[in-house]
Amino acid sequence: MTLSHGGPTMTLMVFYANRERLVILDADGTTVDAFHAIEQTFQRHGMAIGDLGRFQKRRKLLKYLGGLREFPTNLRRQFGKQSRKRLLATLTEVYRHEAALYPGIATLLRALLAAPDIRVGLVTRNVTVEPEETLKCLFRRHDIDIGDFDYVACIPLREDKTGHLKRVREFFEVNPARAYACGDEYSDYLAATGAGMHPFVVAYGFEDSARLTKDFGVPRELISTSPAEFSDRLLHALDLTADAEPRRSLPLRYPRPGNYTVASPA
Repeated sequence: MTLSHGGPTMTLMVFYANRERLVILDADGTTVDAFHAIEQTFQRHGMAIGDLGRFQKRRKLLKYLGGLREFPTNLRRQFGKQSRKRLLATLTEVYRHEAALYPGIATLLRALLAAPDIRVGLVTRNVTVEPEETLKCLFRRHDIDIGDFDYVACIPLREDKTGHLKRVREFFEVNPARAYACGDEYSDYLAATGAGMHPFVVAYGFEDSARLTKDFGVPRELISTSPAEFSDRLLHALDLTADAEPRRSLPLRYPRPGNYTVASPA
């Protein structure tokens, strides 16, 4: 904070009441293997989306319409409200009963949830039917209870994450220098920096490393190219190991407004 009364400018230091840290994770493409769930869904409806490399290079909407080879069939079979509704229903079932976390992510989550001074959150634009229930089912199959998270938000596809990240960091009074946000898209990088948090960006989800660095200017040093590298980087930054003890109980969770999901107060 800066004060000035016509004389020299005085800057006041901001002090934080605790030394907790905060980690906000993304779901699809960061912790959840969304590509293979989408691929399975399309196959069951007689469609294809191409390989992961081609998928990552496409822009937003075109990711789901495929490349030149897949475009005509995919467009025809996605045309119409009922066709899209059936596709979404299949995607939801695949997510709930078959989709997987990336290798090593469950171990990473257990380490984060076990740490006595780390708040853990999840902010996602998951598009399945009732995404909160979908993610509960998916994570539960990996022995992870998202009820143990301090903060979970399922937000609309076009909604910016920045405000959500900033509000939860301010609510827990976490020093921005001790707050981290993780995602797989350029928009996740912008949301993290916009909220005053350190970004962890992965290049194995919806966008590849070349696109993130060359098209968007994301520093290569911030990018992890595999789930293993991401886990190692985050654990190292937090001075943690993958050996997890049972979850500690912190005294306060983020209150539940609207479409947020949070754990019950301890």
